Amino acid sequence: MNLFLLVLLLSGCPKKVARIPPVEVPPVMDPMAKLLEAFSSAESLQAKASIRLDTVRKGEEFKFLLNGVVLYEKPDKLRILGYHPFGISVFDVLYRGGEFFLFSPLQNRAYTGEISEFGDLIAKANIKISTESPEGSEIPNRIRIEMPEKETRLDVRLKEISINQSLPKDAFQWEPPEGVEIKPLAQFLKGKKLE
Repeated sequence: MNLFLLVLLLSGCPKKVARIPPVEVPPVMDPMAKLLEAFSSAESLQAKASIRLDTVRKGEEFKFLLNGVVLYEKPDKLRILGYHPFGISVFDVLYRGGEFFLFSPLQNRAYTGEISEFGDLIAKANIKISTESPEGSEIPNRIRIEMPEKETRLDVRLKEISINQSLPKDAFQWEPPEGVEIKPLAQFLKGKKLE
């Protein structure tokens, strides 16, 4: 039932969507370091985002188009929030000084853990990341992440980018909502394909 609701909410109006091309770069050993490095020329960043998520579940391909927000603060804070076009929260990813939080409100589940504990698992996950920046800018306006083991690709296009502005004080705080099932990050990373 949850999967049906998730698909219904995420699908919106049917659209013909082209497949995201594979990321043609070698896997990264430390995905968070790669992402933080991409924004390191700024002290802080806030941007709206168009997010495209392609995944395979139980042998069926799904393509989700979401809106989002990307927040960054030097040296080691990054948050990406994804929303259905109708404003329903779909995911919240927060990295803060080595701690990682992944929250899925639709599944009422969160995964948390220290990234440093999972070097071997991350290496085996074969995660690939590429960034693109407009000419004359060091700040990327596109981030592509591929996780072949989970048959998942994420394409984040940044727009309305604001750099070196103060961010809300709670931008990188995360308190689990009441009743949320909290699981160790290892369960997410060790899991095979999303099903």
